[in-house]
Amino acid sequence: MSALAGVLATVAAMGIGVYLAAALDTLAGRAVGGGRLDVGGALALPVRRGLALLLRPRARTEHPDAEAWALAPAALAGLAAVGLASIPLAPGLAVADVSAGIVLFGAAMALVMVAVFLQGWSANSVHPTIAGYRFVAQALSYEMPLALVLIGAALPAESLSVGAIVESQAHLWNAIRQPLGMPLFLVAVAGLAFWGPLALPEGEDLAGGTSAEISGAARLAWRVAQLMVLVAGAAMTAAVFLGGWHGPWLPGPAWSVLKTVAVLVLLVWARHRFVRVPIERFVWVSWVVLIPLALLDVFLAGAQALWAAP
Repeated sequence: MSALAGVLATVAAMGIGVYLAAALDTLAGRAVGGGRLDVGGALALPVRRGLALLLRPRARTEHPDAEAWALAPAALAGLAAVGLASIPLAPGLAVADVSAGIVLFGAAMALVMVAVFLQGWSANSVHPTIAGYRFVAQALSYEMPLALVLIGAALPAESLSVGAIVESQAHLWNAIRQPLGMPLFLVAVAGLAFWGPLALPEGEDLAGGTSAEISGAARLAWRVAQLMVLVAGAAMTAAVFLGGWHGPWLPGPAWSVLKTVAVLVLLVWARHRFVRVPIERFVWVSWVVLIPLALLDVFLAGAQALWAAP
């Protein structure tokens, strides 16, 4: 795949994924709130909301770092695009199915911390700045479980390539082979996308946190970038834990897309079913429970790989 075709494919996939996530979020909100489930309205609402935000004036603060403030959503979107580009839809159908794909994905997700901190710090306002530091304080609580369970998923394949990891699940998904891995990975994805119960840098106790001082097109750009991170995380979940393109009857790319959508549905449902947790409690649970479980997942995956070795 040429460089231009790869860029266009990534942009198209991200655009469709972001729109679908926004529509699913609308439907879930109405279902939980007891409203009428209007599929047509849910499909149109993200477009209407996006156009309404574009028409609103942008908020201003006193002496912001304007260049960095504009860069933050672009950086977040770019990191999400890099993560998605490392995930193949089918054998030979990938933008960048590099030999160390999970390392590329993990590095991109680790740098999400920089983009979120930049968004909060650049506004030169109290609540966004605190929110930026809050995300930095909790970043390792997400990134360590994410990295560890990705290592565990790579052990059966004996490769860091996402394509090789998918092929290693031809007969048994990693979600079944390593039952601790997928739940821990989804928690990490929700945290990195500051989504649902883990939307800690945008908490109500900080008047919206990193989003407190943005409106108009800037808010739209930040929301799109956030959903891009969520889509990239869902796609990696489908590839690394749900067998990617493996499945009966349908073509491989269709299975990759369907599994990604299923993970998005789960993440959207969680956003509307669980309340936001306090940061102190989450960090404590992560270091005392989640990270040890992630280490256990790696040890068990290693033992399985040694047992299966000829």
